[in-house]
Amino acid sequence: CLPANQECFANGKLVTVQFHPSAQVVMTAGHDRSVSLFQVKNFILHYNPRIQSIYLESFPIYKACFSVDGEQVIATGTHHKVFFVYDMMSGSITPIEKVRGVEERFLRNFEVSPDGSFMLLTGTSGYLHLLSMKTKELVSTMKVNGRCTASAFTPDSSKIYSYSKEGEVFIWDVRSRKCLHKFEDEGSLEGKCIAVSKNNQYVACGSASGVVNLYTTDVCLKENHPKPVKAIMNLVTPATCVTFNPTTEILAVASSETDEAVKLV
Repeated sequence: CLPANQECFANGKLVTVQFHPSAQVVMTAGHDRSVSLFQVKNFILHYNPRIQSIYLESFPIYKACFSVDGEQVIATGTHHKVFFVYDMMSGSITPIEKVRGVEERFLRNFEVSPDGSFMLLTGTSGYLHLLSMKTKELVSTMKVNGRCTASAFTPDSSKIYSYSKEGEVFIWDVRSRKCLHKFEDEGSLEGKCIAVSKNNQYVACGSASGVVNLYTTDVCLKENHPKPVKAIMNLVTPATCVTFNPTTEILAVASSETDEAVKLV
């Protein structure tokens, strides 16, 4: 296939590439301060026309993500407290400058719950801020020991798995915001990324050593030192991204620290 963004390559590092939840559209966003949308054509010979681009002045993007209904794009910056909400229906770009109750120097990493109800902001010092997706107001704050590096919602949005820099995984109940359980990721010196499979069968934890451990979720909820069903050792640089395909048959593992460091397992 041709490059998805062939009609308008970015002028800097891309940090997000995401398919729209329902339309034949792909989004790219990155350090050149722009979010671009491209129509994805089915035919290899066709180019992918750019639908539109938005430019956020003085705002190199750290992460961008579609809302579950596909009507909004949320973007956080590399060193900013503010984050932006781009409404694709109205074309408006709204800065969310202050969330009451959230005291952070900057907001970078976040997750959107699969049911579209919540947005989870990863703060510094181990704080996790659960926001209402509708109002962007704080619902509750949770805290892990150490620093949180990555989080993932379960497919039914009932639980959150939070991975700490120290290699511990905390499992939270979304309704009560209580910690249900925590376990140690085997052999992890520093947690980097985490993913839960779409059928809720597996949890994948990627660490700074490049090892990705695959666990079954039932073991994660019971044991403090679970044994992985598989340890993927092939990467030698930190595993910075893990994601399952929709049918839970393939796990993609990638490292942003070297070119073409992608494995499909």
